[in-house]
Order: sequence, then C-alpha cells, then structure tokens
Amino acid sequence: MSKNEEINSIDPNSISQQELHGYLLSAVAPRPICFASTIDKDGNVNLSPFSYFNLFSVNPPIMIFSPSRRGRDNTTKHTLENVLEVKETVINIVNYDMVEQMSLSSTEYDEGVNEFVKAGFTQVPSDKVKPPRVGEAPVAFECVVDKVIALGDGPGAGNLVLAKVVQIHVKKAYLDAEGNLDTPKLDLVARMGGNWYCRANGDALFEIPKPIRTKGIGVDMLPPAVRNSSILTGNNLGRLGNLEELPTKESIEKVAEHPQVKSILEGAMNVSEIHKLAQKWMEEGNTEDALALLHL
Repeated sequence: MSKNEEINSIDPNSISQQELHGYLLSAVAPRPICFASTIDKDGNVNLSPFSYFNLFSVNPPIMIFSPSRRGRDNTTKHTLENVLEVKETVINIVNYDMVEQMSLSSTEYDEGVNEFVKAGFTQVPSDKVKPPRVGEAPVAFECVVDKVIALGDGPGAGNLVLAKVVQIHVKKAYLDAEGNLDTPKLDLVARMGGNWYCRANGDALFEIPKPIRTKGIGVDMLPPAVRNSSILTGNNLGRLGNLEELPTKESIEKVAEHPQVKSILEGAMNVSEIHKLAQKWMEEGNTEDALALLHL
C-alpha cells in the first residue's frame, strides 16, 4: 500500500444504519438474487426478490435467503410472515430478460396484492409445494423450509430462511448440447449497491432507473394492446410499470402534437409504429412520454 494512499477506517457502531447499509451492499457484491414466491395460510401469493442469498449445501441441497426487518420501522416482510405460516417457497432464478419486471415486483405493495399480476409474470403451479413458480424464470427450485433463524430483533436484522430443494425446473432453451446449464445462455444478473446490477454476459454493469421507495403503477394497469404487444419486451413493460402515475389527459394531448406522432396519426393508424416509437423513446430515457404515447 502506498504511503500516500488514504484509508477511511470505520467503526460500524459509529455510523448510521443507512450509511452502514450503503457500505455493505456496495462492497459485498455482486450478490445473486433469490426471487422467492410464497403463500400465506389463506392462499394469498407473494413474490419478492432478495439479494441476501446463496447455495450452502448440495447434500442435502440447501439454499438460504434472508428477508430482513425493515430499517425504517422494524416491521417484517410478507415473505417472512408467509414462510412462518406455510413452510414452503419457490426460489426462481432471475436473468436479464426479466430483471426490470423483477425490480417492479420489489415494490412494497399492500398485503394481498399479487406481485405476479403487478409485474406481469406468469403464475405456474408447482409440483410439490403450494407456492407457484415464475413461468419466465430460466430455472426454478421448489423448496420446503427447514428452519428460520432470526439474527436479531431490531431494524435491519436478518432472518435466515433455510430452504431444502425438492424439485427443479429448467427450461431446455438454457441447456447446452450435453444437457448442462449453459452460463452464457442463462445471462444471469446480480445485485450491486444502490440502483446498480451486473450482468453475467456482455456488458457487466447496468442501471435500472427506479427510486427505491416508489410504488409503480404495475404492468396490469397498462392497456391490453400494450401488455400483449409483439414489439415491446418484458423489460419495456417493466419500465413502464415502474412509473408512479398514469399519463394525464394534458400529457397525452401534448404527445399527440409531436411531429413523429402526428405523422403516424395522419396516416393509417399503425399500432406497431406507435409501439416502436414508444420503445425508441424509452431507450432514450423518455419513459413518461412513451407511456403517454401508448395511451393515445
């Protein structure tokens, strides 16, 4: 180490929990993502991602993830409450094609709201456990919960969920010629600090523009023609669903006056052209106007 290299040494007890959270999550990364589907005793489904997650044993096959107590008010998350009531979960693996929809599902919707619906995911019945799996996931692990270990009772304290794998679902599109999972094809993603993620293929880093505590409108609030578009991707829908509000009448009227839009509207109304233009605007970071355009 150079004599001129400065080190900021920190006692974790001397800084705020928010500051400590930032140091830990930015430095201990990338972290794989456990996209956990659970169910409560009344049959309500919950779907939520956790980056405190990894594989810890093959024999028996044990995965562990940790739903922490909320830092702001010390309350527990629906996932933790569910696995204490119904000791089963499905751990769905997240790849790049579904990452923005996954991000949308991390919104803390009210109890009873189904994140499968909000994020536009397909709910597929499991073989051996009650919680459904995510149809879009490249790999899904049905698990029974062996035990839950509370690491503390204060804000930010983790709760280790020890999940034993009892059934595995692998999409054949992600296998190589020998029948093994193909890492480049999987195109997995992992969590970094703040809004950052990394991709295990191609460009290593990407950012999802989503403020941490906003509540997106959800894919289910988009017009049917948009949800079923052959042009717009799952990531496009996830980004639209992450917006906090539907477009106003004024914003729609303003977008209708845009030269490119007027050109489309003055000709034969072509839905594909509208969707392609909206996609282009999203790629340029103009998501609010893209949403207004799609509501013409």
